[in-house]
Amino acid sequence: MAVCYLGMGSNVGDRLSYMLKALELLKSLGEVLRVSTIYESKAWGVVNQEDFLNCVVKFKTELEPVELLRRLKEIEKLVGRKERERWGPREIDIDILLYENYILMLSFLVVPHPYLTKRDFVLVPLLELEPQLEHPLYKRPLSEYLKFLDVSLKPFACLVGIQQKAKDKEKNH
Repeated sequence: MAVCYLGMGSNVGDRLSYMLKALELLKSLGEVLRVSTIYESKAWGVVNQEDFLNCVVKFKTELEPVELLRRLKEIEKLVGRKERERWGPREIDIDILLYENYILMLSFLVVPHPYLTKRDFVLVPLLELEPQLEHPLYKRPLSEYLKFLDVSLKPFACLVGIQQKAKDKEKNH
């Protein structure tokens, strides 16, 4: 079983509902260990769009990174994601941020995520879950990258029920 971190985001329609549905479907691929606070953030990349809800999920799976990505794309479709421009509006987006200490550089998948250290909506919730994480490629604490970011996140929700179940499972492992 591998531990990985997934970034989730939504900025179309009932954003929270899309995220909750995706979290539920993730359970078919492995075990949700922890979920960060859900934050509201400004769009990144293509900025002229609605605000996003974002969180990070600590996840345990038997799937290898490429298969995990394929299955995450299936979940996005099941949740209702429609194809649009890159970095455009989306019902749900699920990215592999980190997968163990893997370093992968494929045309369709880069791990660690190439924008991991440049996005406050990824770095803040990731460090909320694991403050001591290091970047597998650069071998530096991820917390060091926060000082270079303009953090403008607003806490939106905390999934207490999911958090407690995950904490109970972690204690029993």
